[in-house]
Amino acid sequence: MRTGRPAGTTPVDNLADLPVVPARHPWRWAAGAAALVLVAQFLHGLATNPGWDWPTFEAYLTTDVILRAVGVTVRLTCYGTILGFAVGAGVAALRLSRSPILRTIAWTYTWAFRSIPLIVQLVFWFNLSYLYRRLGIGVPFGPTFLSFDTNGLLGATGAAVLGLALHQAAYAAEIIRAGVIAVDAGQLEAAAALGIPRLRQARRIILPQAMRAILPNAANEVVSLFKGTSIVYVMAIGELFYQVQVIYGRTGRVVPLLMVATAWYVVLTTLLSIIQYYVERHFARGSLRNPPPTPWQRLRAFLDTALAERPTRPIRPTRPTARTDR
Repeated sequence: MRTGRPAGTTPVDNLADLPVVPARHPWRWAAGAAALVLVAQFLHGLATNPGWDWPTFEAYLTTDVILRAVGVTVRLTCYGTILGFAVGAGVAALRLSRSPILRTIAWTYTWAFRSIPLIVQLVFWFNLSYLYRRLGIGVPFGPTFLSFDTNGLLGATGAAVLGLALHQAAYAAEIIRAGVIAVDAGQLEAAAALGIPRLRQARRIILPQAMRAILPNAANEVVSLFKGTSIVYVMAIGELFYQVQVIYGRTGRVVPLLMVATAWYVVLTTLLSIIQYYVERHFARGSLRNPPPTPWQRLRAFLDTALAERPTRPIRPTRPTARTDR
């Protein structure tokens, strides 16, 4: 009688007795070693190449002019983000409305501001008075009740904030719209069946679920805006990149000054990434019953485990001292 076992093999009575051999990945280890070598070479070049001019980098990193420029960059980013997402939320609501006129207007706005380069928009708002000498409020195509001169309406900072916000709003509208349409339509049907008002549906049902899809893309846009503020140098605004250009134009130390700007952009982006992590963790509570531990919680657990496993010295018994009765 023939069995289905190949020739030269022996039957195994108990599969639990088979040795467990971990899978070997030699090419994975080789690739990791090669990557570590490249990283080590790059760090060695940073430390030993005199072209980086680290003394100059250290001298200018925390000077008053650079710190003020960082503050201008942060303010421009905050204003552009807040106004951009506020306007973008309204544009996204128009894109999702049932009115074909409102949908067309919102689509046209998004199409126009995503098509025109940001530097062109900034130059346009900075030279608004060249195109429109006066703006007024009144009856459409009729008499004007109130008019004002546009020459002093927008300064350099105001034009920069307006241009950044309107440009950011076009992308924010699509991010918000994508997050809203990612929510299952059955959620709205169930809420409507329970008689929940539409405003409460949007605030308590749609938005918490849509935020999980909105946050990663929104954080990317804010990071891009951090670096995109460097384009306002065309208006001679003293943000980080403009001040770095002024300094290395005067001193000729191009590379270390560019590294100063790079270091501050890395710091700002890192802080934003940390905030993004905790905000995403907050809105993930609806989908994860037990969220993964934070890096700080992991560090505390590791330290607690290490301290718990550390051997303790046995307590030596002390010799009783003899008492003498006087």
